[in-house]
Amino acid sequence: MKPAKKASEMTTRELAAYIDYSVLKPEFTEEQIVELTRDGVRLGCATICINPGYMELCGPYVKGSDTMLCPVCDFPFGASSTESKVQQIEQVAKYDTVKEVDIVANFGWARAGLYDKITEQLKACVAAAHKYGREIKVIFETDALTEEQIRRLCRCCVEAGADFVKSSTGFLTGFEAKGATPEVVKMMMEEVDGKCKVKGSGCIRTREHFLQLIDMGIDRMGIGYKSVPVVLDL
Repeated sequence: MKPAKKASEMTTRELAAYIDYSVLKPEFTEEQIVELTRDGVRLGCATICINPGYMELCGPYVKGSDTMLCPVCDFPFGASSTESKVQQIEQVAKYDTVKEVDIVANFGWARAGLYDKITEQLKACVAAAHKYGREIKVIFETDALTEEQIRRLCRCCVEAGADFVKSSTGFLTGFEAKGATPEVVKMMMEEVDGKCKVKGSGCIRTREHFLQLIDMGIDRMGIGYKSVPVVLDL
């Protein structure tokens, strides 16, 4: 949904509420993860995206704030079994510090046209998150997909009852990195048609891009720790 006012007129706090602060690099030390989590809380970001193994580490730093955790499951490949994905979701969704859970769709299946399998798997993932009252975002890895595959995945998510569709992991190799371009975000918005929300992630590194997506009506954006001060003009 388009915002009531232009992104350029929003306060830093209002802009930060669009951000899922990405703290996902596997080489991060616990000290770095805590430092970045505290930074996201200080700014008022919507969530801190973390790997599931750091739930207890990060939990104390978001308690009592406007910021919550968003653990990212089956990341970054999305190729685990349905049973594994469900178990990962249930392990993190039970924490009261969790606002949403992100999960990677099996985009190899999408490239093979196995949309029924994708929908069936996503239904199980959605049920696991919703059991605990958490919303779920489904990551597509759009740089590896054609327009038709992206649109079909959107339909799978709508049918499965997902809360968000999301463009990229930011960790794809072997493809040109474009991420959440306005064209891809517009396509996803058109296809879900308000039936679920849209999160842009990947290659959002300038304030101009960030503000443009807000004005288009995007619901959330995944921003890397180096780009957060850039897009917020800090």
